[in-house]
Amino acid sequence: MNAHSHGTTTTTAIRPARVEDLAAAARTLAAAFDEYAWTRWAIPEEGYAQRLEELQRLYLGHALQYGLVLLDDQMAAVAAFLPPDAAEPEPFVQERIAELHGDRLTELMGLSLPDAPDGAWTLETVGVDPRRQGTGLGTAVTAAGLTVIDERGAPVALQTSDDRNVRLYERLGFAVVETTQVPNGPVVYSMVREKSAR
Repeated sequence: MNAHSHGTTTTTAIRPARVEDLAAAARTLAAAFDEYAWTRWAIPEEGYAQRLEELQRLYLGHALQYGLVLLDDQMAAVAAFLPPDAAEPEPFVQERIAELHGDRLTELMGLSLPDAPDGAWTLETVGVDPRRQGTGLGTAVTAAGLTVIDERGAPVALQTSDDRNVRLYERLGFAVVETTQVPNGPVVYSMVREKSAR
């Protein structure tokens, strides 16, 4: 898969991730989400950076097993998608995720966010190394995944807590279907991209 980065004349190779890529990909995502409103709310401040990176590694491992993880050839951008029939993470993974969320777990468990539409894939995460943000890599790696899912004729859902991301996703065909204000936390925009007419 090749995708052009906006603002550059180079062509970025987008490829499926392999198991040996996951540690580096998790580091990229942790850097990308360091100041993200959702992760700052959902993860305790103590040991935040380490917790965030391990959570990203666990989620990426699950997405690699059951869905689609894509990255560029320099691992500066990562996107992970899950199909509607993906299994739940293994119990030991769920337990570790709960431990990493620490005292934020109660608020997370009590949160009610809209479900994805029936049959929808979910864009679980997309992140770009802060040094490469604004170069079109996030769009490229997301669009590559959407192309794969379009071939299956499925809608795609996502949630974001950054209004700048909303505009990026709108350009890729997503629309906001619900906005949720988390008590003492961020706003969550739930977005859906209807299945392609292809």
